[in-house]
Amino acid sequence: MRKIFPAEGSDGSIGAVEPGGPGLAEIARLYAYPAVGPPPGRPWVRANMVASVDGAATAQGQSGGLSGEAGTARAERYRPVRDTEAWAELRQGRTPTPPIAVVTRSLDLDTESRLLTEAPRHARTIVLTTEAAPADRRAAAARHADVVVAGHDLVSPEAVVGALAERGHRRILIEGGPHLLGQVAAAGLLDELCLTLSPLLAGGRAGRILAAGATGGDDIPAAQAGLSLAHVLADSGYLLCRYVRREAG
Repeated sequence: MRKIFPAEGSDGSIGAVEPGGPGLAEIARLYAYPAVGPPPGRPWVRANMVASVDGAATAQGQSGGLSGEAGTARAERYRPVRDTEAWAELRQGRTPTPPIAVVTRSLDLDTESRLLTEAPRHARTIVLTTEAAPADRRAAAARHADVVVAGHDLVSPEAVVGALAERGHRRILIEGGPHLLGQVAAAGLLDELCLTLSPLLAGGRAGRILAAGATGGDDIPAAQAGLSLAHVLADSGYLLCRYVRREAG
């Protein structure tokens, strides 16, 4: 893996990314959350996405088809975050793993999935849904997860961020796909985008990483439309790019 922007040293190399190695420490530094975040009372919102070099967000209907070992792969079948010694130092003062939050308007998901049933007690999966979701589905999900009703018939980005903030979460990572990302960006809540460019040509009619918001509009606030490039890493043909809000520095 090499850092190609901003360049450091003769070849920009940051070392092998292995548990306990110098490369891992540098990766952690590069992706560290900023000391000064967004407006008080709101968590920092980072999105993780992958796209082909021709701009497709999926290959054969799944984003996983664009990812490799160095990619920001979005799992198509989610499971709880696994505990690993490699990141133990970064989790000091916090639980060993963070919880995963699922946004589902109708609660049309497998309530016996591993994501819900195998989550540890310190990081129970959070299900954000609506009053319109069937009561029996909410009850079934609540057997294994923390169910939060965050709207009548729609879960807005503001409600998602607000509900997680009320639970004490100050850093939110979104891997929910183009529609959720489009809604979050349109609401002016996106602080950072980590975009992996895959060395593939997808073709076809695949959508982009950002789709129209819930209202069908696609207007993005000025703070979201202009981003600053923080760094670019290269590994096995993949480009790992990190962008932040211009006012975030």
